[in-house]
Amino acid sequence: MAKTDPILGSRTRSNEVGEEQLWQWTATEMASAVATGVVSSREIVESCLERIDEVNPHLNALVEVRPEEALSLADDADRRRVAGEQLGPLHGVPVSIKINSDQAGYATTQGVVAFKDAVATEDSPHVASLRRAGAVLMGRSNSPAFAYRWFTNNDLHGRTLNPWDDSRTPGGSSGGASSAVASGMVPIAGGNDIGGSVRYPAYACGVVGLRPTAGRVAQTYHPDDVDASLSVQTMLVQGPLARSVADVRLTMSALNDFSPRDPAFVPGARVAAKPRHPLRVGLVRDLGVAESTDAVNAALDQAAYWLQDLGYIVEEIELPVLREAYKLWYLLAMEEFRLAMPLVEEVGDEGMQKAAAHYYAVAAEWWGDKPDLETFIKGYSRRGTLIRELAMILETYPIIILPVSAEQAFEQDADIESVESMRRLMNAQASMMAIPVLGFPAMSVPTGIVDGLPTGVQLLGRRFDEDTLLDAATIIEARAGTFTPINPQ
Repeated sequence: MAKTDPILGSRTRSNEVGEEQLWQWTATEMASAVATGVVSSREIVESCLERIDEVNPHLNALVEVRPEEALSLADDADRRRVAGEQLGPLHGVPVSIKINSDQAGYATTQGVVAFKDAVATEDSPHVASLRRAGAVLMGRSNSPAFAYRWFTNNDLHGRTLNPWDDSRTPGGSSGGASSAVASGMVPIAGGNDIGGSVRYPAYACGVVGLRPTAGRVAQTYHPDDVDASLSVQTMLVQGPLARSVADVRLTMSALNDFSPRDPAFVPGARVAAKPRHPLRVGLVRDLGVAESTDAVNAALDQAAYWLQDLGYIVEEIELPVLREAYKLWYLLAMEEFRLAMPLVEEVGDEGMQKAAAHYYAVAAEWWGDKPDLETFIKGYSRRGTLIRELAMILETYPIIILPVSAEQAFEQDADIESVESMRRLMNAQASMMAIPVLGFPAMSVPTGIVDGLPTGVQLLGRRFDEDTLLDAATIIEARAGTFTPINPQ
């Protein structure tokens, strides 16, 4: 593999926004400063609120912020530090929560007008974990209706913009989270991922996003009295978006609490054994579905070189198991979602309805207009075989580098232009869907800026071995630098 020069556009946050202010600090820096009394949580929260006032009216990343409540939480964090109480890993650090996650006292709107008054009475388990870790919950991040698109727009809260280029998507469904983190409103944002909804927004906005192993973080999926589909129970995960790998690692240290409310949570899962060194890395350029652009291929080459330079052995491989899993997602997840389509037709917005129609039109080319029960059952049977196949490959290559997407951030609303446009996007996003089907951890790591837009790579690893991914991501970040926070372009 040829050595390549650093991708042009790499810069540190101080070069972008001038003299550093508290809102520009990483979460790790904030937590340390609060714990040692260097600064107060109130000072940090006030700085973030000022930043929100400055950039959120344009970006519309956070759709509900209650300054007095945030300041009260900060003051409580400061009191507990002064009192000598044991502090959690995120003590006094601002964090945002996505509008499809329950947060006591806030409506879980899902971006749907009909749900604007659906106020939660209890935190979802992952939100409760963040609160116990000392996080200051700052506001609610925007999402498409029902978290259904790779674009963040809905009739209730409006459109969220990408701070790099408002003609491009900030990603979805955690687009409000990625836009808020990239622009400096909060250092950490909660997201969730069943089809790329953490990894793709992180990629589109130039931040780090981790999709943990399925079962690694306790969560709820719907109100407790609503039955969640099997695909939601087996594929959906909660994961953080942040401006640095260290901040993602810090957040994951807080998201490990047991909850009896999650039927798929795996309490006390044994961490995978450390892989042998020198560690072999598989490099996958595409899944045989969509050809990657030059910018994407350059990012793969660069990340591979940086790892090689630190002693990793990188070998190009093919991964047909993911190509098959990609199409399987559109059988298992989308056929179960079909049961919710009457509700979508009743309360979903026009963008979501068009996106759904286009998803089903493309998927019908593989599975037919209405797959029968036998096809569906065999699909789940095949899923188990693919999980085993990928697990065995990962014993040889404990890390696989592959594209997040075959392109950089899509043009706004490209999914609803036509069926053909949706087909292009679905193919570009093949790994976004393939990995959730199989339940493995993966993360998006930025590598540079090309033509004014972020680019990066995806790291895929063994189940319950997020640490190996984070270690490799730390190397990539150390060589690439960080690219956020930025002022909206």
